[in-house]
Amino acid sequence: MQGFTESLVLGAGGLNLGDMLAQLVFFILLLVLLRIFAWGPLLNMMKEREDYVANEINTAEKSREEAQRMQREASEELKKTRQDAQSIIEDARKTAGQQERDIIESARTEAERIKVSARQEIEQERDKAVQALKDQVATMSVMIASKVIEKELSEKDQEKLINEYIDEAGKER
Repeated sequence: MQGFTESLVLGAGGLNLGDMLAQLVFFILLLVLLRIFAWGPLLNMMKEREDYVANEINTAEKSREEAQRMQREASEELKKTRQDAQSIIEDARKTAGQQERDIIESARTEAERIKVSARQEIEQERDKAVQALKDQVATMSVMIASKVIEKELSEKDQEKLINEYIDEAGKER
């Protein structure tokens, strides 16, 4: 046997073929055991990690899309709010303009009413003055008549005198 073992030894380095075969068998056995007990769980763990990362990427992508959608909605809402504000301002301007026109028209109407009232008051005062003048003329006529009677004027003279006073009173009007 010694010869057999010597023949298995290769060269001066002392490599033994039997040891090499044993190591090869143990190595293959180790690979099989690793495949059964370590490789499967390792692949499962790697698959879980890959799924987790993919899920995180999908979640991040959905979050980014949601953020972009919300940003668009916020921009649209802001734009709409600005338009509404501009519309409110424009309506306020129109309302203010209408109120201004209404106030001016009301003031003109009131001024016209005051003018009409003043004219009526002036007419009434003038009518009162004319009436007072007529009353004075009548009083004067009576006085003239009494003076005429005193002076014994003729009826023609009295009539002429009364007409003169009446004409003077009518011209003053």
